[in-house]
Amino acid sequence: MSHSPHPLVVSAQRLTRHLSEDFLGGPRPLRMADVINFQKGLTAPFVLALMALYGNFSTTAWVYLALHGAYGLLWLMKHRAFPDARWERRVTIGGAVLSFLLVLGPYWVLPWLLVSRGTHASGPLLAAAIALHTVGVAVMLTADAQKHFTLRARPGLITDGLHARTRHPNYLGEMMLYGAYALLVQHWLAWAILAWVWTAIFLVNILAQEASLARHPGFGEWRARTGLLLPKLW
Repeated sequence: MSHSPHPLVVSAQRLTRHLSEDFLGGPRPLRMADVINFQKGLTAPFVLALMALYGNFSTTAWVYLALHGAYGLLWLMKHRAFPDARWERRVTIGGAVLSFLLVLGPYWVLPWLLVSRGTHASGPLLAAAIALHTVGVAVMLTADAQKHFTLRARPGLITDGLHARTRHPNYLGEMMLYGAYALLVQHWLAWAILAWVWTAIFLVNILAQEASLARHPGFGEWRARTGLLLPKLW
């Protein structure tokens, strides 16, 4: 039985890699981690600048700043403590710019929509967003830490911990926390941006990882008792 990714997945991965790493050619002075960390680290100052520009210091804006800004800080801490080897790849200037314009930059449209429109979130919606974000961050960080330190000790499938009931808990956690931002924004464009990233980047990566994981002994049994994203609890 072939465990190769679907040809469409392979083509999508090749296109993504070309656009994000090789676009326009030339020297590769940056790592992808540098591009990502730039956006994550500047998210809090960016949101605060939007609040000052539009004179919007509402409770909803402050909560958004706290959530998205804290996530940026946690990402930088994660990078220092257990960096992801995928983001150590060197990229061209064109690739770095395109990665920001097509994926990382659009994330900043969410706070702009919220702050510029003066969006107000009710108490229950604020509570739901904070809860979803908190659980999402915990799941993402725990899953990434488990994966990093387990694979450093031994190769193969990770079938315990957070991976005991879902095969991709890191993606699940990230989708939850960004979903919390979209809940606060309350605009269709926020969900459209997330749908673009989740489909073009997350889904392609997940399907490629599934094909890679399927080569390991025991994958069939693990797949039978886990969900692709949502935990299989029964």
